[in-house]
Amino acid sequence: MGNKILIVDDDADFRMGLSLRLRASGYEAVIAVDGLDATQKTVQHNPDLVLLDLGLPAGDGFEVLKRIRNLPAVALTPVIVLSGRDPAQNEMKAINAGARAFYQKPVDTNMLMDSIESALQ
Repeated sequence: MGNKILIVDDDADFRMGLSLRLRASGYEAVIAVDGLDATQKTVQHNPDLVLLDLGLPAGDGFEVLKRIRNLPAVALTPVIVLSGRDPAQNEMKAINAGARAFYQKPVDTNMLMDSIESALQ
């Protein structure tokens, strides 16, 4: 198995599809369903990259990103935000909070896979 990627999203279908695509590309996928779960799984699994939704129960994505950036063991882990929220209002906020990239849902998976590969190099 290759790099470990944490998928943080409350949409089960989206998580499943993305997880299958990552595994088919040789990555190990770890799933978190809400903000609290995301923080716990980040500490527990020490992922190489985090794919983070903004609209989450139990702590929104910006709060999760802040927590990740404040955990020394994973503070430098690349985070890619995938969100259905308006990019005009959220893209720069996410980048300024420490995200490497922001993609509007529905996301082009080929573009996302390229971004993941780039972030992991």
